[in-house]
Formats: sequence, structure tokens, C-alpha cells
Amino acid sequence: MLSLYIDADAFPNLLKPIVLRSIIRLKLETFVVSNKKVDIGKSELITYIIVEAGADEADHKIVEMVQEGDLVITADIPLADRVISKNAHAIDHRGELYSVDNIKQYLAMRNLMEKIRESGEITKGPAPFGQKNAQEFASQLNKFLSKSNPIKNNLNQR
Repeated sequence: MLSLYIDADAFPNLLKPIVLRSIIRLKLETFVVSNKKVDIGKSELITYIIVEAGADEADHKIVEMVQEGDLVITADIPLADRVISKNAHAIDHRGELYSVDNIKQYLAMRNLMEKIRESGEITKGPAPFGQKNAQEFASQLNKFLSKSNPIKNNLNQR
């Protein structure tokens, strides 16, 4: 059975009830990893892990723990790349499902934009996170979990 990991330091509040409903409905073992207290809700299925302060400490903990087939929710493209290299899955806050087929392209674009910013260019960041993004995330999460959840798949096969 897959486990869910949430890179929680920048986790949007709009997504918390969406994820909590999925955790409870599908009985997903979930790890919320951050370097400060982040509450997505109460459930015996959720383990909160607070790591030491530091830019990538939560990322390192997630990569250390994640297993093949697990799902990580993160907006951090380098973390998504590391997760995918362990044959796990990653989805971002806006509903983009990262895969072996697309992660290197996202990583290259991220690195290019970082170099452009370092050269002094002012670039536009992403649009503000809103309800439409939350709906796209919910749709992608539900689609992924319906394909990947053994409880549901076992019920469908009966």
C-alpha cells in the first residue's frame, strides 16, 4: 500500500481539507514533513515530522523515507526529481503529476529560470495560488489515487 508524503513548509491552506478527506477516505498512511509546525488535520493516519531548520532538511527526510510507489506532494522540482529517481511519484500543488517522462524538462526549465534571475533579470513568478489551482490539484490527486490505491482496486475487482 502506498504512503503519502507532504512537503509541508509551503503547503497551501486550500489543499489541506482536500488531502485530509483523501487520507481518511482511503486510509492512507501519511507523513507531513516540515521544519515548523504545520497542521493539515487530525487523524491517526497522519504522522507529523519536524526536521531541523535548513533549506533542504525536509527534502532530505522525505527522500530518506519514501519507498517505490509512494506519492509525494511538493512544489519543489529538485525534490520531485529525487523522488522519481526512487520510483515513487510526485504531484505539485497545482496538479502537475511529475513523471520520468517530464521531470527532466521541468528541472531544466527551473534551472534556466534560476540562472536568468541570478544574472539580474527580473522574471515573473507563478500566478497567485487560487481556487482553480486547488480544483486541478484535487482532480489530479483523485485520478492518481483511484489508479494506485490497492483498497479501491481490490473492491473494484470483486
